[in-house]
Amino acid sequence: MAASPSALPVIRGEALDFYLARGYYRMQQDLFTCQFVPFDGRIYTTHWLRLVLARVQWGPEQRRLLRRNARFAVIIQPFHLTSEHEELYARYRSTITFDAAPTVEDVLLGGAVHNVFNTYIIELRDGNRLVAAGIFDRGDRSLAGILNFYDPNYRQYSLGKYLLLLKADYGQRLQLDYYYPGYLVHSYPKFDYKLFLGPVATEVFDSVGGQWQPFSWEAVMEQSVELLANWLPEDLREMAA
Repeated sequence: MAASPSALPVIRGEALDFYLARGYYRMQQDLFTCQFVPFDGRIYTTHWLRLVLARVQWGPEQRRLLRRNARFAVIIQPFHLTSEHEELYARYRSTITFDAAPTVEDVLLGGAVHNVFNTYIIELRDGNRLVAAGIFDRGDRSLAGILNFYDPNYRQYSLGKYLLLLKADYGQRLQLDYYYPGYLVHSYPKFDYKLFLGPVATEVFDSVGGQWQPFSWEAVMEQSVELLANWLPEDLREMAA
């Protein structure tokens, strides 16, 4: 009698929703959270964000970007890694000014042969040419943006922001509750683009109190002060930004 293989492990949609709502996020094939990150010899505080999709509305800047980029074909489908994705990512990585994983495979799988997440990709094409890709994980009531990358020759089209917009639009069309774009970093503006869809629709996670609250820079400042004063080990405080 042939034995049936055991089911491959998966992180089910309701489980992903649960952990995202508690400030966790994907790293390769695991879930993690953090309150601090080091950049340039300094330690900064991290602040996890989510968008309440029912409150996301397009303003003049978002509508202008939609009109400008209507030339690109948008394809949303389950994610399967290809050499075309890796080649585009390599071109993108060669021009950025921050640390990034060497490959898409390293970002998502880290050597694993099975993906435990329900992962999708948005491809943007100019004719047959792949010019941008946005990767996200789907839960039952939420989605988490994992990675965006684009052809440096198309930088003028703000494709990173456009992919944020498309992910939020996809979540709205599915009537999901939340879109989690990752964290921003206090006093380190390279991550502030995640506010492009509007602070009014954005919430920030208070990792000390374990609650989401309406986004404001004042709230971020208060959280940062609390984290640095009470959560960062004393021997590292002189490195804090």
